Amino acid sequence: MAGGRRELIAFDADLEPDGDYEGLRFSDVAFDAAAAGGCLFLGCSFAGVSFGGAGLRKTRFTDSDLARVRFVATDLAETGWQDVTLTGCVLAGVQAFSAGLRRVVFRECKLDSVNFRGAALTDVTFEDCVLRDADFGGATLLRVAFGGCTLAGADFTKVSCTEVDLRGASLGITAGFDSLRGATIDAVQLVALAPFLARHLGLTVAD
Repeated sequence: MAGGRRELIAFDADLEPDGDYEGLRFSDVAFDAAAAGGCLFLGCSFAGVSFGGAGLRKTRFTDSDLARVRFVATDLAETGWQDVTLTGCVLAGVQAFSAGLRRVVFRECKLDSVNFRGAALTDVTFEDCVLRDADFGGATLLRVAFGGCTLAGADFTKVSCTEVDLRGASLGITAGFDSLRGATIDAVQLVALAPFLARHLGLTVAD
């Protein structure tokens, strides 16, 4: 793990707002409805943890690994993520607006109705993920890749894309086609997007 340079200490207590948690292991526990905003998790690991309905606004995750973690109806707005890997995690009905993500990997995760509006994603990789109804409206994406992902109902309205790599993804984008300027797609994706791009540009295709 990212923070696995030393033996982690098992954590067995309740989370507190503005708490500092360093070098801890969280395994098969539920922090549902926890009010733990403003926390710092540094060099921690999470496995089989549930944050259903939890309030984690302005919490920071740094140099940590999360596996099979469930964020359902969780407040992750204005959170900070740096050098974090999420594997097999579920994020559903999550508020993550104005969050900052740097050097973050989502691997085989399911994201359903996640609000990334106004978020800043830098050096972020989505690998083999399913993103359903993800809202990136007004977000800044710098060096973000979506290899092997399925995007269904994604909103890219007013997104800033720089070195965004969409190759190898199934693109179900419903809004914000003009914001894809600066992104890289493959030939198959171009064919699939052609009708939507034509409609967006007001083009009439007639044989």
